[in-house]
Amino acid sequence: MTPIAYPERIPLARLPTPLERLERTGDRLGVELLVKRDDLTGAELSGNKVRKLEFLLADARSQGCDTVITCGGEQSNHCRATALASSRVGMRSHLLLRTADPGRPPAATGNILLDRLAGAELQWITLAEWARRDALMAEAAARLARAGRRPYIIPEGGSNALGAWGYVRAAAEELDGELSALPARPTTVVHACGSGGTGAGLVLGAALCGWRERGIRVVGVNVCDDRDYFVRAIGGICGDFARRAPLRGLSIRDEDIDILDGYVGRGYAKSRPEELQDMIALARAEGVILDPVYTGKAFHALVQELARNRDRFGSRVVFIHTGGMFGLFPIADQLAPLL
Repeated sequence: MTPIAYPERIPLARLPTPLERLERTGDRLGVELLVKRDDLTGAELSGNKVRKLEFLLADARSQGCDTVITCGGEQSNHCRATALASSRVGMRSHLLLRTADPGRPPAATGNILLDRLAGAELQWITLAEWARRDALMAEAAARLARAGRRPYIIPEGGSNALGAWGYVRAAAEELDGELSALPARPTTVVHACGSGGTGAGLVLGAALCGWRERGIRVVGVNVCDDRDYFVRAIGGICGDFARRAPLRGLSIRDEDIDILDGYVGRGYAKSRPEELQDMIALARAEGVILDPVYTGKAFHALVQELARNRDRFGSRVVFIHTGGMFGLFPIADQLAPLL
């Protein structure tokens, strides 16, 4: 593979993250099961978002910005990582957080507590206002600019062409070598999909590394919306990336974007007992803690699909652990009866 010229980045994550074998759970499910531990990118920056933020914050710094604006749900991992990463590089953060009643925001627990510890300015918005999140972030940027600040907007999840470099780099610099060191066999890389940026980076990285020709697929499990939405979202990010990146011949088709639909369950950030039970089973068998919003739903999908067909993903599955453990604390009352 031709060496890749990456954009400027600020090293924030603890990399490379390990690829670990889950023998007991793999034996139970009938596959060789490995987990890419991106929950170990750092204690406070835990998860996939920091890989994107390395590139996004480098761009903000190059433009002389001093405040980062972004958005997410009330327990957003992305917003928490953005707030803490911004503090690390000497910037401030302004977070638009979606909640049912902004007049009575949720208690400062989990990611919200960490947002506040990082000194983030919190702007609570309604579920209806969420549809206008891009406009609301632009309005916040204008207010901050009038106050003499220099704002930089990061989209939901850090999911744009620049943020996608985070998982292009993860695929090319880490996963490709890790998979090449294993015996060749049909392999599926499974990840949770919430805004499309991680999926776009993995799809682009797979194309650059020639994974399809080596029998390696990338499958995203959507935790909100539906398959068609993410084919469009990921396809849009990939198309923008291909136009901007100095990489010749890079082209992503809709058929390259594989989304496993049907596991949104009760909705975004709403857990079902069966999802939580699979999380508990993994913690007790392997000591690996998933989160209820992303990896819990994606792992439940994996378990259910393999129960129906052990050949569904080939003989090897690599599960991308995108972090988010802090999201467990606000749902302790849901977990307690199952423990």
